[in-house]
Amino acid sequence: MSNDAFPILSVDEMLATQSFYQQLGFRQAYRFPPEGDPEFVTMNRGGSTIGIGRRRTPSEEAFGYWVYVDDVDRALAALRESGAPTVAEPEDQPWGERVAKTRDPAGNLISLGAVIDTLK
Repeated sequence: MSNDAFPILSVDEMLATQSFYQQLGFRQAYRFPPEGDPEFVTMNRGGSTIGIGRRRTPSEEAFGYWVYVDDVDRALAALRESGAPTVAEPEDQPWGERVAKTRDPAGNLISLGAVIDTLK
């Protein structure tokens, strides 16, 4: 399991936002899709990481938090049992991760992710 966790900004202007953070010393570490206009990038600066994703709908939240876990289904079930709402059920994504969404007690969007084991 990756033990990474990082904020994700949802934006309308991907390239302008990416350029802004590059001016602050961030460098692109990951891009999806690899060719064409990016839908999502991660950018690193020292030990810090941010994600920048293209806003899909006008009502999409501008901020969320990504947390890698060992097992998305198990983590979401435990959070649900403790009263956390389910925003999105676990689902395999085309970039090779399983993702679910919940909210913390303050209402912030939390994405749970795990790399899909392609050897199964």
